[in-house]
Parts: sequence; C-alpha cells; structure tokens
Amino acid sequence: MPTTLTSDRPRATTLFRPAATELGHQERQVLSAIGCGLRDDEIAAELAVPEDTVAEHLARILVKLGLRDRAAAIVHAFDCGLVVPGRGPRTRSAGPAALTVAVRAPEPAPKVRISLLGPVRAWRDGRLLDLGHLRRQAVLAALALGAGRSLSQQQLLHDVWGMEPPVTNVVPVYVYRLRKALHDEGGPHTVIERGLRGYQLVPGAVDVDVAHLRELVTGIGKAGRAGEPLEGVRLCARALKLFHGEPLAGLPGPLAELERLRLTERRIAIVRRKVEWQLRLGQDAEAIDELFALTAAHPLNEPLAAMLMRALYRDGRQAEALTVFERARRLLADDLGVPPSRMLRRAHQMILRGDESGLGLTLPAGAVTGL
Repeated sequence: MPTTLTSDRPRATTLFRPAATELGHQERQVLSAIGCGLRDDEIAAELAVPEDTVAEHLARILVKLGLRDRAAAIVHAFDCGLVVPGRGPRTRSAGPAALTVAVRAPEPAPKVRISLLGPVRAWRDGRLLDLGHLRRQAVLAALALGAGRSLSQQQLLHDVWGMEPPVTNVVPVYVYRLRKALHDEGGPHTVIERGLRGYQLVPGAVDVDVAHLRELVTGIGKAGRAGEPLEGVRLCARALKLFHGEPLAGLPGPLAELERLRLTERRIAIVRRKVEWQLRLGQDAEAIDELFALTAAHPLNEPLAAMLMRALYRDGRQAEALTVFERARRLLADDLGVPPSRMLRRAHQMILRGDESGLGLTLPAGAVTGL
C-alpha cells in the first residue's frame, strides 16, 4: 500500500495516500459526511449510530488513509471525488442516503472570472468573491497563471513561499478554502480539480484576464506585420483596458514577483507600440497623454522619457521636451546615482539642434510580440 512520503526537513512534500475505496461502507459514509461539513452528532443522527461509533470510524479513517486530522479528511474527501463542492447535506434535513455522494459526469459550469492584472479578484455571475488572505490568493494566482497545467504541491510551495515553506502542509487546505470560495452554491461545480500530478483549474470553467491579454498581444503583432495601424491602436487600447493597477498587487512569493515585473514590462511595451501608431496616424495629443501617464508611473524608465521628449518636440513643444529631460536627469542622479543613458542624451542633443531626422519613433518589430 502506498505510504505518506516525509522528509527530514519541515518542508511539506507531495502525499500519496490510499483511495477512499480502502474504507468499509460505513467508513465511506462517515468520510462523505465529514466532507459535507457535518459534525459528529449530526452524522450519528443520520446514520442512527452512537456518536462514539462515529468518532471510532473517524479514527480508523485517519489511520487507514494516513491523514493528520479532520481538516485533512475533508480535503481528502474532495480530492478523491467522494464529495463534490455544493453537493451533500449541511443540516439534518437529508436522509442517510444523501451522505454517500455519487460521482457524476461534470456539467457545464458558469464561468468564474479571475483578474490578475491588478489586485487579484474573482467574480461568479458578476458577484465579487471573497478569496481570503494574500497567501491564499497567491495560490489561486499560481493556478491561473499555469494556463491549464497541473501544479504539484512542491511547485505551489516554491511559487508562493519560495525558500521559506510553511512547517505544515497547508496547500491542500488552501485549495479546499479556494474551492469553497469559488464554487457555485446552487450546483455541484468546482473550478479546481486534482489530477495525478497536482492541482489545476478546470478547463473551460475559468476566464482569466492574462489569457485575454495573451490573445490581444498576438493580434497586435499581426496588425503590425499587416501594416494596419488603426487596428493596432484598437487592439492596444483593449489590452491596456485589462490593467487596473499593478499586476498581482501585494501578492507574496517569487512567482508573483517575477510575473509582476513581466506583466508590467508587457504593459509598457503595448503603450509604446500604441503611441508609435498614434503618432503615425496624427493622433499626437492622445499619444502624448498616454506617455505622460506612463512616465509618471515609471519615472526612471529612460526609453519612455526619450519617447515623450520626441513626441513633444514633434508637436512643437520643445520647452516641455527639455523639461522632461531635466526631470529624468535629476531622478537618475538622486535615486540611482547615474547619468542619463546615451539614448536619452542623444534625444536631448537632437532637440537642442532641431534635428528632426533623428527623432523617429519606430519600435523594433518584436517589441510587443516578443514578450
């Protein structure tokens, strides 16, 4: 029989436990009822057995399945398919037969929307859901960023806790809490399933904004190759509208830190591509507004500052362009202790000389699609 794998380190490891089929009939009933949230006295009343008998069954279940406590038994009841979120009793109103929940083929589920391009949020049918504390949100974000891949407990521990994993194995408990938060209270649907290799979001049950961003970036690249600036501007605007703050704002862990940087850089690249097309189309005022907003959010980004300087100069606003350079120069000196880059100095010199030939705004072909 497979056994629980442990380590000398406090770090949690993947658990290989026996299936619920190892249990007797009444033990399965008890485990199903525990998974449904019933207390010992409620289970005793439903099964018409003494409460002490329920406690004895629970003790045998924990030993047979290698589980630590009642909370672990609840998680196991869900993971092995004995209980489906939203199904099964919570009060005494149901009869004993209701305690054994049959595993049925999944039905089409209403989509849960998950937003990662800002503070992590989720909605079901337009209703904002309570996802719990930031570490639990980070687990959901890791699953959503996995794009349908199955993530093991070790992978989730590394992504969310890095080099300081928790002493106890909290991942299954966090997943259990997320399932409760995300499932449809009126039906059996869950959006997190467990396969042979780990946890993943159920395909088709979740709508993630990062996936939409990926699709739009592909379209932006196609518009660039086809020479369609109007379509490119439209797609860029749709992509930028998905952002509502810093991506994965406040989330802990190495995965969130890396993805926050990557998604921020992608946002900047999209704005730069949009501005390039707007200037080609004569939409100077709109382009300059975009650049002012982005340079305010990223004051040390020299390519953005150079692009704003050039756009202002082309719009006949030379003094403002030179002011942008001076502000960038001071910030670089005060915050980083470095002089402006060669690119920024070159833009400054061209504006002073009135050299319009060197003030082009063309971006590399892969500036967006390569991210």
